[in-house]
Amino acid sequence: MARPIQSTMQEVPLTITDIFRRAASLFSASQVVTFEGDTSRRADFSEVTERVTRLAAGLRYLGVKPGDRVGTFCWNHQEHLEAYFAVPLLGAVLHTLNVRLSPAQLAHVINSGGDRVVIVDAGLTPLLAAIRSQLTTVEKVVVVGRADTSGLGAVVDYDELLKSSTPLRTLPVLDERQPAAMCHTSGTTGDPRGIVYSHRSVWLHSLAMIANFAFNEHDRIGLMVPMFHVNGWGKPYAAFMCGADLLLPERFLQPQPLLAFVAAERPTIVVGVPTIFQGLLTAAQAAGTELDFIRLGICGGAAVPTTLMQAYQPWFPLIQAWGMTETSPLGMVALPPRGVIEGDSSYWYYRSKTGRPVAGVEVRLIGDSGTPLPWDGKTVGEVEVRGPWVASSHLGGVGRDRFHDGWLRTGDVGTVDELGYVQITDRTKDIIKSGGEWISSLELENQLLAHPAVLDAAVVGIPDERWGERPLVVLAFRPGQSVDPEDLRQFLIGKVPSFWLPESWAVVLAIPKTPVGKQDKKALRQLQVEGRFEVQRLVRVEAVWADRLRGPKGGR
Repeated sequence: MARPIQSTMQEVPLTITDIFRRAASLFSASQVVTFEGDTSRRADFSEVTERVTRLAAGLRYLGVKPGDRVGTFCWNHQEHLEAYFAVPLLGAVLHTLNVRLSPAQLAHVINSGGDRVVIVDAGLTPLLAAIRSQLTTVEKVVVVGRADTSGLGAVVDYDELLKSSTPLRTLPVLDERQPAAMCHTSGTTGDPRGIVYSHRSVWLHSLAMIANFAFNEHDRIGLMVPMFHVNGWGKPYAAFMCGADLLLPERFLQPQPLLAFVAAERPTIVVGVPTIFQGLLTAAQAAGTELDFIRLGICGGAAVPTTLMQAYQPWFPLIQAWGMTETSPLGMVALPPRGVIEGDSSYWYYRSKTGRPVAGVEVRLIGDSGTPLPWDGKTVGEVEVRGPWVASSHLGGVGRDRFHDGWLRTGDVGTVDELGYVQITDRTKDIIKSGGEWISSLELENQLLAHPAVLDAAVVGIPDERWGERPLVVLAFRPGQSVDPEDLRQFLIGKVPSFWLPESWAVVLAIPKTPVGKQDKKALRQLQVEGRFEVQRLVRVEAVWADRLRGPKGGR
């Protein structure tokens, strides 16, 4: 009988320490660039990595031990990046805090995370001071820059902490499965929920970023995603792993300053949400600035309108990617399959999909009964995912209903076609069920955004005595433009099923957004309930449904 064979491969821990050492030894000349509104300051990786070891030593002096949580309440800049590495190198847990949370949510996040130290930007100290008395675990606050620190309790100056600290040369040996970083969801349907990432998951996610977008040391990555949002989508760690320059816009994410930063620093890759790319496009077109030095745009956080991708196509491909806080966030990327090139009839069909799961992430479609559904591009169900950088639970075990059978229930409803391309049609909490039929708010929004006068559009379900629910369209127009809702309804004819055509419309100056820049439909529903919208009714619901009632019943 043959003896069992064993692997002869080495067991090397996959840790952020490994990413850090690689950057320090191989890519010392790569740069971190921070925009300051008019000019930029820059530092080589050699300087940044040395400062990281000083910060690690300083945090240890402040009493930070393995397993302790260190919060960061900062914009996108070099000091925030230094904390990205210094905290997990100690075996402690980096906890990025969303600067757009309400005071109550921010206090909840800090307390539930158990942060002992918080690093805060000078400009954000008033927000932290307002809730300081509610923070039950915070012992010290480290301030980046000069600020009024009244109300913050024990305060340490960031620069002084680094100056007084000797670089930490011997880094602790870490287990790849120990916690490295933590983020909280935006909390639009309740209190924000914590997700804790391991060193191993961060390492594997960084490698997946490099593999899927071909990052390399010749790239300059413009990170227009806040670093408090799912760890900057993992781009800081991926940049250090491959040696790419990292361009950080600080708090200057408005179209004009962002365009100035992009034009001056010439990134090869730009990462952001649709609203950021829309603002950048408008500013570039108005200024006559060509953006052809960019080779790739990565867009996520919300469905990317096809019209926006097409507007950028003469300069570079703007690729749609899907993810969640629970997926680190990379889960799917909408690249066309083999053999499909620009100009083919199916090119934009695939580019407009939510995406196909990246290597390492599995997808399945589940029906109401909990059974798997076929991948035929037609059958609708809830999308579930699993993988080595996908969460298996929330911090403290809350929200157990989101996890079952080793899979994460995404809360997204959609289809999967034969090639594995997912098309998300709605969130389970946002889909509109009207007369027993499903109406996709997401698809209605995408079609409305194709109208040149529409800047933003949101669709929510409102109660209807006969049909249960009907869609309410809330619109924001481009400056100086407006369109009669009846004309917009005509614009939709032929693009969506006739029974989807909305009869209720409202116009606002801006669609309310969540702390991570997504449409806040919870807020929209509340405003509608309170009668805060001036709703225009175009036709009777019965007329909208007339054609549908004459034909056979479809849908689910």
